[in-house]
Amino acid sequence: MKALISEIEALSAVEYYGRVVGVQGLLVEIAGPMQVMGIGSRVTVHGRGRDPVPCEIVGFRGDRALCLPFADLEGVHMGCKAVVEQSEMRVSPCDAWLGRVVNAMGEPIDGKGPIVNGEMSYSLRSAPPAAHARGRVGPPMDLGVRALNTFVTCCKGQRLGIFAGSGVGKSVLFSMLARNTQCDVSVIGLIGERGREVQEFIQDDLAEAGLKRSIVVVSTSDEPALMRRQAAYLTMTLSEYFRDQGKDVLCLMDSITRFAMSQREIGLSGGEPPTSKGYTPTVFSELPKLLERAGPGVGEGSITGLFTVLVEGDDHNEPVSDAVRGILDGHVVMERAIAERGRFPAINVLKSVSRTMPRCVDPQTFPYVLRARELLSTYDDMEELIRLGAYRPGSDAKVDEAMRYQPMLEEFLSQTKDDVTSLEEGYAELARILDSESETVDEYKGLE
Repeated sequence: MKALISEIEALSAVEYYGRVVGVQGLLVEIAGPMQVMGIGSRVTVHGRGRDPVPCEIVGFRGDRALCLPFADLEGVHMGCKAVVEQSEMRVSPCDAWLGRVVNAMGEPIDGKGPIVNGEMSYSLRSAPPAAHARGRVGPPMDLGVRALNTFVTCCKGQRLGIFAGSGVGKSVLFSMLARNTQCDVSVIGLIGERGREVQEFIQDDLAEAGLKRSIVVVSTSDEPALMRRQAAYLTMTLSEYFRDQGKDVLCLMDSITRFAMSQREIGLSGGEPPTSKGYTPTVFSELPKLLERAGPGVGEGSITGLFTVLVEGDDHNEPVSDAVRGILDGHVVMERAIAERGRFPAINVLKSVSRTMPRCVDPQTFPYVLRARELLSTYDDMEELIRLGAYRPGSDAKVDEAMRYQPMLEEFLSQTKDDVTSLEEGYAELARILDSESETVDEYKGLE
């Protein structure tokens, strides 16, 4: 009842409307009361013989507002009435949303009936908490993946990017994180996802147990750019609601690249000039506005953000990857060469970094991580010569040592989709590998 009362109070006593005066592609031009229209304002176009089409104002040209639709424009014609909405887009989430699958408008699409609204409404475009008021990141968070837990340890409230090209296993790793990460609530945004994969992800990867503590926001690749962008905003808004309840939230978003592509499409339609690789300036201003909303809150709750980045052409320095890497608190690099040799997840731990890791790992454990990195780095430097048979064993003691450890470390980094390894188990296994091999080497030297 409180939610209904708040919606009624938000209604305006006066209805402002204009008329459609032009349609070019997906761009709708509306003439009307410019004084009540602004960038981001909502306009509902009433076409002939169809449901009203919600639109958003993305720019102005002379005395006309330029709008993009949230649905197809079939049936929209010159002179259609365009009603200006006085309130911004808001949602009213509550705990009843857990276990549900919704679209970018917050409407249920799982066939389980209507969704219950909460008492408070949240803006989809809210600002991040003030920097001076936010808490610090919390203790390490168990992701259930050995390579990440051990070499790229993630803390509660951290934001981590997963950078990978197409077909490298990003979606499989994403599903492992969704199912295995230890948290109170998961909010999962599938932005521009293939429609075929949505049910597979919900039924096979999340399963019933994972879905009970999750909300899944879906916007498939065939939906308009505004829907794909709004799905990302809704994912973050739902995360903020549960964070404000004092819960540790895991926000998974696949992918930030498709959010950037949606914003590029919106910007180009509104007349923005293309810059690097066709991306418009607003892409690089919207990325930090979205990503900065994740992290520790003002109170006890936190949002741990794991965002996938689809690297175009395996170029990890392309514009979106470069911008996102500078905003987040760490990055996980997945490489095609590792996947091609059959090791999954195909994480290159030498190129992956967690900026919070040095402060959160047990001082007794951290030397093992550094030691393993040193061995992997030494082998990586000489791998080409070793595979060609150009390296002669005994030429360099460090290289010989790295060659002895390599099979065990490679096996340690490999993990099947259904395998789960906790933080403690991962560190203990790494220590066992390094200690046992060291004892074998010492015994061998003693016999000599």
